[in-house]
Amino acid sequence: MATSILVTKLFIPPTRAELVHRPGLIERLNNGLERKLTLLSAPAGFGKTTLVSHWVENLRGNDQKDGRPIKFAWLSLDQDDNDPVRFLTYFIAALNKIKDIEADLGRGALNMLQSPQPPPTNVVLISLINELATIPDKIVFVLDDCHLIEAEPIHQALVFLLDNIPPHLHLVIATRQDPSLSLGRLRARDQVTELRASDLRFSPAEATEFLNQVMGLNLSPADITTLESRTEGWIAGLQLAAISMRGWDDATRFIQSFTGSNRLVLDYLIEEVLIQQSRNVQNFLMQTAILDSFTSSLCNAVTGHEDCQAILEMLDRANLFIIPLDNERHWYRYHHLFAEILRQRLRQSQAKQLMDLHCKASEWYAKNGFTDEAIDHALQKNDFRRAASLIDGYADEIWQMGRHTKLRRWLAALPDKLVYANPQLCFFHAWCLFANGQQDAAEDCLQAAENAPITISDPASETKENESISSPDKNQIKGRVAALRAYIAYYTGDVQGMSKHSHQALEYLPKQDLLWRSIALLALGDAHIFTGDTTAASKVQLEALENNKATGNSYMILLAYLKLAMTCRELGQLQQTIEICKQQLQLANNSGLSQTAVVGCTLAIRGETLAELGDLNEALNQAETGTSRT
Repeated sequence: MATSILVTKLFIPPTRAELVHRPGLIERLNNGLERKLTLLSAPAGFGKTTLVSHWVENLRGNDQKDGRPIKFAWLSLDQDDNDPVRFLTYFIAALNKIKDIEADLGRGALNMLQSPQPPPTNVVLISLINELATIPDKIVFVLDDCHLIEAEPIHQALVFLLDNIPPHLHLVIATRQDPSLSLGRLRARDQVTELRASDLRFSPAEATEFLNQVMGLNLSPADITTLESRTEGWIAGLQLAAISMRGWDDATRFIQSFTGSNRLVLDYLIEEVLIQQSRNVQNFLMQTAILDSFTSSLCNAVTGHEDCQAILEMLDRANLFIIPLDNERHWYRYHHLFAEILRQRLRQSQAKQLMDLHCKASEWYAKNGFTDEAIDHALQKNDFRRAASLIDGYADEIWQMGRHTKLRRWLAALPDKLVYANPQLCFFHAWCLFANGQQDAAEDCLQAAENAPITISDPASETKENESISSPDKNQIKGRVAALRAYIAYYTGDVQGMSKHSHQALEYLPKQDLLWRSIALLALGDAHIFTGDTTAASKVQLEALENNKATGNSYMILLAYLKLAMTCRELGQLQQTIEICKQQLQLANNSGLSQTAVVGCTLAIRGETLAELGDLNEALNQAETGTSRT
């Protein structure tokens, strides 16, 4: 089951024809290609994204000294990418967007990520790095807005990637603050090129070119010197000043009229920019600032107007801090600084309308298949009933994708009363608690899931508070609760509980709920193993294997193969054990899951079985390989 990908996050921002060419910085970026990392770290408004996209545009189509082409991947990050599964899924998607790249690059890593219980991040990265090592072309991968990533597991993943990066892969990070990447070690090894605010700010000559040629002003050298000094070469400040001056007859008087820090100058200048716009455009800017990215139909839905495409085109032509996200100019976003001020103005002037805007955005996203965004805007509106309904219909899918961090964050944002009143949400909340080591709290939640009513209000309709729609079948909830209890019993060594809860799960779960029936069957098989009934264990494990094959979940198929191989070995069926291991290892190689701990255990079992059959050399090789993966 694939994660929905917002492709605009993968687009390399198109460059404008009118920009300041910066050959010195371009040369430094070119020279940095021989190192592992290029880091652009500076506050907002210093032109990091513009510089890198211009550099990429210059390099496109150029070959390296050895004749190999240079290819590019781009990922624009946002707050939601703090989920490690989502981050790595988008990372792989960006690689696959490279033209002429190997088909299905990172398929194995994706299969790991999309399992109900993804393996450790480093295991996923090993699979991906091994695939990348076979690609002959130079790849430059840009992570833009990396300051939005705060999750320590992702920082650790980037450190692991940089420690083991193939020589032909180069990472570029644009950020407002230094990431936790062991920069001191990279500097000591001369493996990082760094561009800071002092490097990125405009020189007097660049400020002159920008103001008079790019922005179309005709300022005197004295005015430019004063403005460059006031902004200290800060590109966003210069751009805002240039836009603001369009409404002034006396540029010199305007330049003399403001002083202060970057932030104060910014606030002042944006106020000036907004004042110059018509009331209709001002409202459009503020109302659409709640959106991380937008297209005309989304803007139409949020603002209630039908002419948003024309407004977007006008803003783009006016260079009003709107950034196209694709070459066709269908999707846009605002400069982050501009968006922050617009949202602040919106809260001050249209606070009552803010909730309605989030509601309209949520409705558009849900209708157009962007469930994540639909839920996020419902939560921002504090429309918890709508958010709960959306999560209720999406929880099973997102759980099977392995996106537990996102699911846990959504559930945590809902009032406890609402979660505990919904059996589906309550069940997945229990799973999240168990995965976080809170077993007692998980059991409390499971009890609530069993007792919760099977209805929830439908906020997507015009129903009243007491009207409701169907939620999952009561027996299905009971079955899943029992399956999770059996799973918990396995980890706590409660053999009696494993058997009891597995039988309950299989009694209640419908035949089509194959994944959870498989979890119950595998737990029951383990219970049989602990009680010495290996024949019964092999029977239920084989059923679990067939169920998992029907779901197509590669990770769960591998797990069932492993359990079955262990049981066959206990039964003394050594040749059958070898054959089961062979089938599992073949699937693991085909699905890219050969580096997982499940496969490591299988290799160890195969090695032990080969030793019993007298093939000691191959047995030792299998055992050593298996040990390295467990």
